[in-house]
Amino acid sequence: MDLSKTLTIYGRKPVLEALQDSRLSPSRLHLADSNKPGGIVGQIEHLAKNQTIDIQVHTRQNLSRISKNGKQDQGVALDLFCPEFDSFENFITPERHFDNRFRAVLLDGITNPQNIGMIIRSCCAAGIDAIFYPKRSVATLGPLVIKGSAGTLFNAPIVQCEDARLTAQTLKGNGFDIAVLDSHADLSLFDFEPAKPTLYVLGGETEGVDSTIKNAATVSLRIPMSNNVESLNVAVTAALVAFYAN
Repeated sequence: MDLSKTLTIYGRKPVLEALQDSRLSPSRLHLADSNKPGGIVGQIEHLAKNQTIDIQVHTRQNLSRISKNGKQDQGVALDLFCPEFDSFENFITPERHFDNRFRAVLLDGITNPQNIGMIIRSCCAAGIDAIFYPKRSVATLGPLVIKGSAGTLFNAPIVQCEDARLTAQTLKGNGFDIAVLDSHADLSLFDFEPAKPTLYVLGGETEGVDSTIKNAATVSLRIPMSNNVESLNVAVTAALVAFYAN
């Protein structure tokens, strides 16, 4: 099983809904040995068996390690195959060449799962080539993000990385323009004409883009606004970036 293309979800209702969704590709069901038979767990087992999905039973402690959220997994976790997922190590290799039309988004410090879900949905709709999703400083890739994405997350081009700063630095070293949104920038997002593969950095709800990334950026862009409006929600900003970037 390619772990870079696997997303583990948890919780009885999310797992049940995933097993009922014919668009998804579950590969393995994990259950705690402390689960009582019948009820929703019984439904989950029945669906998994009908789909010939591998079922593994674990101690409660071991299941917590798999779900990475023992307080909320309710004794159930499910591995899903997500064909467009990738790891940063697989994505950035010496032999890989990026076309000048390549457009990517980096999440930096965004902690609201609903915002991330909506960002993913917009990026998918707009055809963004990659969404870099750090394991640190952003909301966990879990049920709330899935719900916010309206299910588009499973087919999203998500590249899981360790750290936003290092990701931006590495991509810059590989010839990417690093673009940040700045209300004081001279250049409008809508007038920007990329000449290189471009990474658009979306900053957190309160702190914005990390100062280290902002200082290393090669492009600063503003979104023109009227009526004394100073800023937009990051999910709205992402939608504008995603569609105008292409």
